[in-house]
Amino acid sequence: MTSLDALARRSGTFAMVAMDQRESLRTMLREHGHEASDGRVERFKTAVARELAPHASAFLIEGDHVDAVAPLVPRGLILAVDRLLQAEGGPVEDTSLEEDVQPRAGVVALKLLLIWRDDGQRAERVELARRFVALADVHGVLSVLEPVVRHPDREWAIVEAARELGETGCSLYKCQVPLEGKGDRGEIARRAREIDAELPCPWVVLSQGVEPDDFPAAVEASCRGGASGFLAGRALWTVALRAEDPTALLREHSVPRLRQLGEIVDAYGRPWREKR
Repeated sequence: MTSLDALARRSGTFAMVAMDQRESLRTMLREHGHEASDGRVERFKTAVARELAPHASAFLIEGDHVDAVAPLVPRGLILAVDRLLQAEGGPVEDTSLEEDVQPRAGVVALKLLLIWRDDGQRAERVELARRFVALADVHGVLSVLEPVVRHPDREWAIVEAARELGETGCSLYKCQVPLEGKGDRGEIARRAREIDAELPCPWVVLSQGVEPDDFPAAVEASCRGGASGFLAGRALWTVALRAEDPTALLREHSVPRLRQLGEIVDAYGRPWREKR
């Protein structure tokens, strides 16, 4: 089985870039006045891979674009195997598992997004997560599980989802930032410790719902609470969406931000082996 070192920095922490957005990326492109054709989407994703992947410990992409970006990713290629139920312009409502996936050479991990709700389908979602972990095991790669909660009491739900899904055997757990990165850093760290107490495996935070300028402090606070880094997209590359050619903005803004975040996880993140 592949080791988590395949996704980690030398420090044993994670500074990973997510570029597996699908309908949500098309919506963002339209909001910035661009067409959202397949070609435009692929050009943006390949630009992000070309500019950011060399500075990242891993890079996440979905199957439709894996062949285009794989030559640009020097290490840590993660393949999303989630099918998304998502209306145009809307959030992801539910997901299922692409079970007949055949990872291309170079893929070291699979990722599943799972929408967690406190309803009558909780047992089915646990079973979905277990099937995902088993699928990764069959292919000899790592499993990155990404539950996103939908509940009025978001902070309770994040901890409850970690308690319920952390036991499914995933290699790495991808979690929402407590308090969406807002407010006192000490309180974010305290809530991160509650998440950490429920998880038997290393975990990282995502950037959805966090303002890009708040993300570095949110990552630091989460790491002080037990996280081992991040797997993030929007906090890194949304600044480049406004440009016809995103290359200059990625180099000017996104690469320095990714380097800054790498320094933060090296300083404050828990090396993954310490959680095992």
